[in-house]
Amino acid sequence: MALIYKIAPAALWRKAQDRGRFEGTPADIADGYIHFSTADQAKTTAAKYFEGQDDLLLIAVDAVRLGEALRFEPSRGGALFPHLYADLPLDAVVFAKPLQLLPDGQHDFAGLLGISDTPE
Repeated sequence: MALIYKIAPAALWRKAQDRGRFEGTPADIADGYIHFSTADQAKTTAAKYFEGQDDLLLIAVDAVRLGEALRFEPSRGGALFPHLYADLPLDAVVFAKPLQLLPDGQHDFAGLLGISDTPE
């Protein structure tokens, strides 16, 4: 199983669960696709776009279940990022876990991605 990750406010995710699908964050909707990160990209994404924000979830998604609507496209520095050109079906979600905020304003990925939480 190939996992990709979405960072989203917990309240927005609860609304998605009530609707039975995740349509994306306001930024996703404005861009026309849902932004995801690979395991290697998630920590940097959190630092760039979510520093200091609390009450977030890290949502792991089985990329294979998304089919042709998922595309890996160049973004930051030319790196390929996963973009979903459809609503996220909730049955593709493997887990949605709290992304704890550390005192320094960064997020604690320890145990969530299988990567070290030491500074890069």
